[in-house]
Amino acid sequence: MGDSLMDGVTSIMLLPDDCLCFIFNFLHCRTDRESFGLTCHRWLNIQNLNRRSLQFPCSFGIVGPSSLSQSCTDINSFHLYRILARFQHLEYLSLSGCAEILDSALSYLKPYGSKLQTLCLDCCFKISDYGISLVGDGCPFLTTISLYRCSITDTGLEALANACLALRHVNLAYCSCISDSGLRALSQGCRELQAVKISNCRGVSGVGLRGCSSTLVYIDAECCNLEPVGIMSIVSGGGLKFLNIAGLSCSNFINGLEAIGNGFAARLKILNLRMCRSVTDASIVAIAKGCPQLQEWNLALCHEVRVLGWASIGSNCHNLKKLHVNRCRNLCHQGLQAVRDGCKELSVLYMSRNSRISDTALELFKLYRCNVEIKAEEVMSIGPNWDSIDYDEST
Repeated sequence: MGDSLMDGVTSIMLLPDDCLCFIFNFLHCRTDRESFGLTCHRWLNIQNLNRRSLQFPCSFGIVGPSSLSQSCTDINSFHLYRILARFQHLEYLSLSGCAEILDSALSYLKPYGSKLQTLCLDCCFKISDYGISLVGDGCPFLTTISLYRCSITDTGLEALANACLALRHVNLAYCSCISDSGLRALSQGCRELQAVKISNCRGVSGVGLRGCSSTLVYIDAECCNLEPVGIMSIVSGGGLKFLNIAGLSCSNFINGLEAIGNGFAARLKILNLRMCRSVTDASIVAIAKGCPQLQEWNLALCHEVRVLGWASIGSNCHNLKKLHVNRCRNLCHQGLQAVRDGCKELSVLYMSRNSRISDTALELFKLYRCNVEIKAEEVMSIGPNWDSIDYDEST
């Protein structure tokens, strides 16, 4: 190298690897990074070593099995081995939609996946409890895992909880074979847990979350068979900020949702009760009084909320910014007036097909609260993304 410099010959090829890595990390355009790797084998190796995330073109967010392309199903154990051997510093890996990948493929995570922090296995239908145990063995620093529609049971969930103590974000939506036993292992073993999705897990009553960590701020339990004692367990950690129990089967509930307002959910900011058709005024009053930080509340299709409930919202929800009242059969002009005269921070009211609200009552609301935007759209999902939640003790 010294002779070359003395001869006046300079070349970027003379730079050491750490300098080339530094240069590579300043390339933010994908095509520039790919061009870098095409220069020579040495530069390709540097590109490989600096790759931190990988998602197959067939991977998806949350879609149904019918959306899987042929390229998804063709990915097998050998492909995964080649990928992990090439990119040994991955922190994010999505195999979502790889419906034919087997448990055995995940054995390669042990030698090559130790730095993984996020793993997505949505709709990997052939991954069983054994495969999840391999994930635990190979990825001790995992913080986020998505197992949407996977065929795992409490056994796999317990193995994961015992091995990956740093887990913070877990998606178990549509995992029909898990129960409160697996949830208990997760909530007790992973004390840094921040977000859990258990929507459409019909075997879950909620009691598995009893005594959960105060770091747990996000729970999505839409369309679960929750019980009153399960609701109490869900809020028992005291740190909850987002709760979705939309579509709750209320056959066992008279005033069962009152537990949300018993003091343990005082930090709650977003609450989705959409289609909780049997929620009563007593529950609404308890929540309105016990959750003073509520900023968004979805009560669409909550037919049993009457004047007393709406009046309590107006009197107590001083921080409420968004309220959803679409298709609430018992929202009348008196209830709307209570919301109008209270809820001073309200900025958006989602309202449509409210048969007991007259045009006059609506115009009066607009006149008195001209700063509130009235939207006719009915929103199905509210709140932040489950995997972007970050626990902040100060809020």
